[in-house]
Amino acid sequence: MIPRNASVAIVGAGDYIGAAIARRFAREGYIVFMGRRNGEKLEPLKAEIEAAGGRAVACTLDAREEDQLTAFINQAEDAAPLEVAIFNIGANVNFPLLETTSRVFRKVWELACFAGFLTAREAARVMLPRGHGSIFFTGATASLRGGSGYAAFASAKFGNRAVAQTAARELGSKGIHVAHLIIDAGVDTEWVRQRMADAGALAGRKLMSPDSVAEAYWQLHRQPDDAWTFETEIRPSTEPW
Repeated sequence: MIPRNASVAIVGAGDYIGAAIARRFAREGYIVFMGRRNGEKLEPLKAEIEAAGGRAVACTLDAREEDQLTAFINQAEDAAPLEVAIFNIGANVNFPLLETTSRVFRKVWELACFAGFLTAREAARVMLPRGHGSIFFTGATASLRGGSGYAAFASAKFGNRAVAQTAARELGSKGIHVAHLIIDAGVDTEWVRQRMADAGALAGRKLMSPDSVAEAYWQLHRQPDDAWTFETEIRPSTEPW
């Protein structure tokens, strides 16, 4: 790999999609800043990336806290010009409407919507003087339609999509590529497999590899600015929609 004088900030660098994104951009020579709650859980991934010749920084981050989010973005910018910021927090919960407490609703909104707004704002703040950069959001089926038990999650994802749309319209003409990636399928994680198995829905289903999601982000970042995608949906070939 050829080291780049540029950094990538991943807000929500979890064990699957976030980790795959980190590996993909690290392979291209970027310094990858990875943020999640309990940042010590990122140490094995950091060691893996560095063993492969990449550069990675593991950070403990509560993205709902404005000061922490701002410091995380600034840390990446200080290391090397921030070229990509990816908001990848899920916050997927399912509760019947009457069992959805105000605390759950508010927490999911803070995680999946408010933190996305903070990410976009702070990333734009450091990218705009250069007139260059990418800000990407991970969406879900719930970004497009609500489902039974998803009042909290879908409303937050709807809001996050609106933040992305607004940011794209404001920032595109200024050189910042904003995109919203809708993952319209189950991602191949231990949690998803167990949940689908419990529901008897796993047999014959093709799940989406986290590496495929990471590749979609890399291809979005590589798009020339005369053909930018704002929103794209990805799903396995066998997924009904």
